[in-house]
Amino acid sequence: MSNWTPEEKEQMKQRMEIRMAELRTRVLEYRELTKPIPPENAIGRVSRMDAINNRSVSEAALRQVEKQLAGLVRAMERLQDDRFGLCHRCGEPIPFGRILLLPGATSCVRCSD
Repeated sequence: MSNWTPEEKEQMKQRMEIRMAELRTRVLEYRELTKPIPPENAIGRVSRMDAINNRSVSEAALRQVEKQLAGLVRAMERLQDDRFGLCHRCGEPIPFGRILLLPGATSCVRCSD
């Protein structure tokens, strides 16, 4: 059973909602940056290569942000579960500060390796 108070859970929920909104904004920005580069753009061969490289970097960043967002969505779903805040491996409480920093964390620091 989790040792979190209802106030701590509410604080966590608010922080997760704020972070999810930030991540959704970043997803939209990265999706804009990862749109295909039309071949009719006369930007030159080197500039086109730079644009393709930048697009690859943006695609990797997009995948990372989407992964973070999915973790937060799962954490939000688990928030009302009695086991929220307990390590999935050892069952010990995950420190409140760790979950504030990493709301999607499902394990304590010791088990996260």
